Amino acid sequence: MDGVLPFGELQALRGGPLYQKLRRLIEDAVSNGRLKHGDALPAERDIADAAAISRVTVRKAIDELVEQGILVRRRGSGTFVAKPVPKMQQPLTRLTSFTEDMRRRGMVAGSRWIERGLKFPTAEETMMLGLSGGARVSRILRLRTADDMPIALERTSLPDDILPEPETVEDSLYLALAARDIRPVRANQRISAVLLRDDESELLEVPPGSAALSVQRIAYLNTGRVMEVSTALYRSDAYDLVAELTIGA
Repeated sequence: MDGVLPFGELQALRGGPLYQKLRRLIEDAVSNGRLKHGDALPAERDIADAAAISRVTVRKAIDELVEQGILVRRRGSGTFVAKPVPKMQQPLTRLTSFTEDMRRRGMVAGSRWIERGLKFPTAEETMMLGLSGGARVSRILRLRTADDMPIALERTSLPDDILPEPETVEDSLYLALAARDIRPVRANQRISAVLLRDDESELLEVPPGSAALSVQRIAYLNTGRVMEVSTALYRSDAYDLVAELTIGA
């Protein structure tokens, strides 16, 4: 690692406090390709020893690089060079699935399952889905990825007669429903800005307390029945939601 990150030369560098010198040293190694996506940094104590600086100084430099999205911390694993995040735009005029959105961009959509099964509904789910007594709800919680990069954390609830076996869903929920001849025809969406909890930040591989776009969706069948309620938390550094507006006569 000495050839990639010459920590021993840090003290001789000019300009600014030590933590800024260390930050620039790591930044330059990433921008010049000496450190690549997925490469692990040495432990903070090892950097401190090699550079003859305090661990507090090392932590401050790494904290700034994590905030900039250059590095990512993974609990129990260490600090790694983050994958560059492509900025994606999602139009708000079409009802599409995440899988379809990614396919249009030439990317491979994936899911990492966190929860999937038939559950007893909450009071909110009973009301929003119009469930009768004794009905259960298919509840899905998954991390959506594009080319293996975490993009969104998606929570979805459906009546059990619409999705009786949530374990059969693979990557695309709408594709699994289409196989049963069930398709949404319209949806209402509500978009807001939120701050991620620590567990959500960890799953999405962004710094703790990062901002996200919360997209709440209620989808309907052609009969007017509510088919699905969902909330998706999109990484704000990766996703822009775009609406085309026209001026009335």
